[in-house]
Amino acid sequence: MEWKDLLSSRRWGYAANPEQDEDSARSQFQRDYDRLIFSSPFRRLQNKTQVFPLPGSIFVHNRLTHSLEVASVGRSLGRIFYQRLKKDHAELDRELPLIGEAGNIVAAAALAHDIGNPAFGHSGEAAISRYFTDGEGLRFRDELLPEQWTDFANFEGNANALRIMTHDFKGKGNGQFALTYSTLAAIAKYPCSSDAGKNKNFLHRKKYGFFYSERETFADIADELKLAKEPSDQLIYKRHPLVYLVEAADDICYGVVDLEDAHRLKILSYEEIKSLLLPICGDERMESRLEKDMGDDDAKVSLLRAKAINNLIMTCAEIFYREQPAILAGTFNSSLTDSLPGPLLAAWKQIGRISVEKIYNYNSVIQKEVSGYKVMAGLLEEFVPAVVSGQGHYYQKLVKLIPGQFLTDRPDTYSKVQSVLDFVSGMTDLYAVELYSKIKGISFPYIP
Repeated sequence: MEWKDLLSSRRWGYAANPEQDEDSARSQFQRDYDRLIFSSPFRRLQNKTQVFPLPGSIFVHNRLTHSLEVASVGRSLGRIFYQRLKKDHAELDRELPLIGEAGNIVAAAALAHDIGNPAFGHSGEAAISRYFTDGEGLRFRDELLPEQWTDFANFEGNANALRIMTHDFKGKGNGQFALTYSTLAAIAKYPCSSDAGKNKNFLHRKKYGFFYSERETFADIADELKLAKEPSDQLIYKRHPLVYLVEAADDICYGVVDLEDAHRLKILSYEEIKSLLLPICGDERMESRLEKDMGDDDAKVSLLRAKAINNLIMTCAEIFYREQPAILAGTFNSSLTDSLPGPLLAAWKQIGRISVEKIYNYNSVIQKEVSGYKVMAGLLEEFVPAVVSGQGHYYQKLVKLIPGQFLTDRPDTYSKVQSVLDFVSGMTDLYAVELYSKIKGISFPYIP
């Protein structure tokens, strides 16, 4: 793959590149960022769980604040890569006029990277899958193609993000986002179909990046940017190189910022945080500065967090630059954070182990995940048969609760079920709980 092909300002849904105005205050990729910031799916992230249940008096990150921070880190990674590349290639801007936009492309993709995640974090994804594999949804299997069934049995927020960005929802008009092809490709962390997502014979694919309904959409994106296709009968593509920077930004924010939240919630002590982050900071003077100049533990943790993120950004950007040939060839079989140098990688892995042990299995986190299973399954139990069959007074009333943009005129079971998943996966935690309570008769609706 080549950068000259991978960078395109053409917008999804439009036949040609937009007019390039040299005097414009915003590039096409900055416009991508702004469109996402002002969109309803992005705003709803403020009421979607990141890790910890949404806060009372103590602030912890939600999906929106996490996405904003990932975008900030991602922009830095892209800019540092560009500056490093420019240093070695005097004619870079003339030969690749869009390469200077790498930071803006990564920032926009980072804003959208979680936009397809349902309520209740990753347990929301698991709950949707479980409804089809172990619940009432299993009865629809014979009505679906095998590739369609795997979309539901292994529901994936990454694929849902691409659908939200490109699907023509009823009444919304084609192109409500109309993002550039490069930004869309940079969102696709796992550029393969759901039936290929479990294939262990190709590189760095743990999940999948597009549903059966978006297979032609992604093929169009791949053709536009000349993304290499794996030698397989299944739809499997090489990653767009900027995906590595979006992924690194997400990994960095997850790994470091979750520790800061855990300290605020008194799950981890300051001494525990210091022991984890100090080896990541890359600053021999850090410990003396913390003890001599600062007396507030929250302030100390904030400084450790900032220094750790900065060092990880600089290191990952350098790895990305160094590994460019393998990344462009589609043979780089690792994330950037998994490629950190020895001592730094060991410290990074220790953060991962402690996070699993003490944060992700903390009591309130598990309670939230279990509640999410019940709520998401309960909503699907009501709405899926209502939309698929449409028979009976009760089901007809339920369908009226679904906004028109999510309903489909297509008669097939796959499209009908997918319309329910569009509706349910877009809910915030609070709305999902409230609607579940009302339709299950736990609470009673009232006119305000």
